[in-house]
Amino acid sequence: MPENKNQAAEQEEILEETVEETVEESTPSEADVLKEQLAQLNDKYVRMLAEYDNFRKRSQKEKDAIYPRATADTVEKFLPIIDNFERAMSAACADETFKKGVEMIFQSFMNTLSSLNVEMVGQPGETFDPNLHNAVMHIEDEQYGENEIVQVLQKGYRIGDRVVRYAMVQVAN
Repeated sequence: MPENKNQAAEQEEILEETVEETVEESTPSEADVLKEQLAQLNDKYVRMLAEYDNFRKRSQKEKDAIYPRATADTVEKFLPIIDNFERAMSAACADETFKKGVEMIFQSFMNTLSSLNVEMVGQPGETFDPNLHNAVMHIEDEQYGENEIVQVLQKGYRIGDRVVRYAMVQVAN
């Protein structure tokens, strides 16, 4: 029996050592746990920085787009007034002083639009461009070139590359 007890004690001791080794191997040390937490926090931080940078860029892009859009929308509201001034100037008027006053107001209006970088598009003789012009009439006439604008029914306007209103034109050939 004593042998069995000794053997049992030895086996128990070996078993305890094996369990301790297994526990030591399977449970990470405190340093490993801290390293893992640091890696997770660092990843979270980097992702948050990237999200913030994307937000900042998107906000700046939206802010930069507001002024040109607001300018174009405002100019578009004034275009019918410009059309009416042009009609008034082309109408016969007995009072030359009145007509000169209307022309001065119109010229002041056009100078203001010019200061806002508004350009008029659609003049007779230009080549038709579907990105700037809206062809509403077509004629066949040998005295005009291919896709040449013959008549402008309504002037078009643009600010830079943005078309505020397409010119309605008559195109030849």
